[in-house]
Amino acid sequence: MKQKSSLKILMNYLKPYSFKIIISLTCAVINVVMTLYTPIIIADAIDLIAYEGFELTRVSAILTRAFIVALIAGASQLIMNNINNDIAFMSVKDIRNDAFKKLQKLPLGYIDRNPQGGIVSRIIADVDQLSDGLIMGFTQLFTGIMTILGTLIFMVRMNYRIAAVVIVLTPVSLFIAKFVTSKTYTLFSKQSSIRGDQTALINEILNNFKVVKAYSHEEATLEDYEEINSELKDASLKAIFYSSLTNPATRFVNSLIYAAVTLFGALVVISGGMTIGTLVCFLNYATQYTKPFNEITGVITELQNALACAGRIFQLINEERESSDDDSLKLSDPSGNVFIDKVDFSYLPDKKLIENLSLSVKSGERIAIVGPTGCGKTTIINLLMRFYDVNEGSISLEGEFYRDKGTFSSKEDIRNITRKSLRSSYGMVLQETWLRNATVLDNIRIGKPHATREEVIAAAKECHAHSFIRRLEKGYDTMISEDGGQLSQGQKQLLCISRVMLALPQMLILDEATSSIDTRTEMRIQDAFLKLMQGRTTFIVAHRLSTIKNSDLILVMKDGKVIEQGKHLELLEKKGFYSKLYKAGSGLE
Repeated sequence: MKQKSSLKILMNYLKPYSFKIIISLTCAVINVVMTLYTPIIIADAIDLIAYEGFELTRVSAILTRAFIVALIAGASQLIMNNINNDIAFMSVKDIRNDAFKKLQKLPLGYIDRNPQGGIVSRIIADVDQLSDGLIMGFTQLFTGIMTILGTLIFMVRMNYRIAAVVIVLTPVSLFIAKFVTSKTYTLFSKQSSIRGDQTALINEILNNFKVVKAYSHEEATLEDYEEINSELKDASLKAIFYSSLTNPATRFVNSLIYAAVTLFGALVVISGGMTIGTLVCFLNYATQYTKPFNEITGVITELQNALACAGRIFQLINEERESSDDDSLKLSDPSGNVFIDKVDFSYLPDKKLIENLSLSVKSGERIAIVGPTGCGKTTIINLLMRFYDVNEGSISLEGEFYRDKGTFSSKEDIRNITRKSLRSSYGMVLQETWLRNATVLDNIRIGKPHATREEVIAAAKECHAHSFIRRLEKGYDTMISEDGGQLSQGQKQLLCISRVMLALPQMLILDEATSSIDTRTEMRIQDAFLKLMQGRTTFIVAHRLSTIKNSDLILVMKDGKVIEQGKHLELLEKKGFYSKLYKAGSGLE
C-alpha cells in the first residue's frame, strides 16, 4: 500500500480522538512558549548582573519567575505525553480490533493463499511498530515544529540580521531530512515484509516440529532460516544505515549555525547593537532552533517505518471480505435433501478441478466419497459448507426458511442462505482436530454452548470418550491447550466427535473422522455413529472401507469427476476403478 494511502487511513483512525489531539496541541503550544520564554528571563538576569551589579532581591525575583515558567512547561509536557500515549494506544487498539474482525470475515481462500505466520506478524509485530511511531510522532513532531516556528519568531524580533543567517542555513537540514526519508520508507517496508516471512517460517516449523524431527530435516530447516535471516539482516542494516545518517549530519549543520550565530552576535555586541544577555538568549534560541531538526528527521525516519508497517496491516483490513449475506434467508429446519446440479469449481482459474458434478441426496442417506488424493473429495465438503462458492451450477437445500415476514418451506440455492444458519445445520468432524485453550467441558460445548453438564457427559459416553476424560486430573474440568497437550491424537478426535454428538445436527460431514482411532474404539464409535446417522443426511470421506461399506451411495471420484457411483457390492461387480482400489487395499484417502 502507498504511503499516502496509509497516512489517509491512519488519519481516519485518529479522528475519534480529535478533542484529545486539540488538548495535546494546546499543551504543546504552552510548553514551547514557556520553554522559549525561559531564555528571555535568564537574559534579564545576566544583563542585570553585567550592567547594574548583583542585587539579591531583583535576581531572586527573576529566578522565581524562571522557576514558575519551568514548572508550567514541565506540567504541560507531562500532560501532553500522557494524552499522546493514550491517543496512540487507543488508536492502535482500534486498528488491531478491526484487523481481527476482518480476519473473521475474510474468505477461506485468503487464509489458504497467505502464510499464517505472516498474518500474525501483521496484527502483532507491525502494529507494535506503528504504535512506537505514533507515540514518537505525537510527542516530538508537534513540539519540534512549534519550537522551530517559535524560535524563528523570537529571533526575528530580537535581531532579524542574525536570524537571517539561521534561516539561510536551514535548507541544509531540510535537504538531509528529505534524502533520509526518501530512502528509509522503501527499506523499512522491505524489512517489515521479510520479518513477516520469518514469522511465517517459524510458525510453520513449530506447527510441524514432529515432522521435522521424524525426517531429520533440521539442517534444511536451519538453512532456510539462515537464508531469510540473512535477508532480514541486509535489509535492516541498509535501513538503519540511512536512518543513522540523520544524527551526525544534522549535528554538523547545528554546529555550523551555532558558530555563525556566535560570530555575528559577538560582532553586534562589540558594536553596541546587542547586550550580552540578549546574545546568550540568541545562542540558546539557535540551539533550540536546530535541535528539533535533529529530532524531527529521527521522528520522520521512525514514522517511515511505522507507515510501512501500517501499509501491511491496512492492506489486510482493506482486503475484500466475504460477500455479505445479511439479507439472505435463514435456514431454520433443513429436511436433509441436498441437490448438486452441474457444478463446476476450481481454486485457480487455469487449473480445473470439479466439472459438471450432479447429485441428488435424499434425507437420511449416507453418501461416501472416495478416490485418490487430489480428486476433489474435500473440495465437495468445502462447497457444501460454503467455505467456497461454486463457479458454475448450484447446490440447493430443502427445508424451512424464515425472514422477517415469517417461515416458509422451499428449495433454495445455498448462496441465498446465510452462512451461519447453513453451517449450523451441519455437524462436522475432520481428520485435523481443533481444540481451544479451555476445559474439556467447554471444548465439547462448542457444538452446543448452552448444554448442561449432564448433556455433555451423555454425549461423551455415547462416543466412548467418558472413560478417558474421567481419568484426567480434574475430569471434565481439566484445562487443555489448543494442541491438546497431554491428550493423544485419538483422544482429541473423540472430543471432536463428542461435540457433534452433543449438537445433533440434521446433516453430518465426516472427513476421515476415525482416522486416528484404534480399531477396537472405532468399532464402538461406528455403533455411536449409526445411532447418530439415523434419519440424518451424512457425507463420509474416508479410506477405511469399514466406514463406507454400508453407505447408501458411494461416489468414486477421479480428476474432479464422479466416474462411478453405487453401493459397495454393485461397484465391486462392475470391476471398475473402485474395484481396483478395493483390491489394492490402499488409495482410498
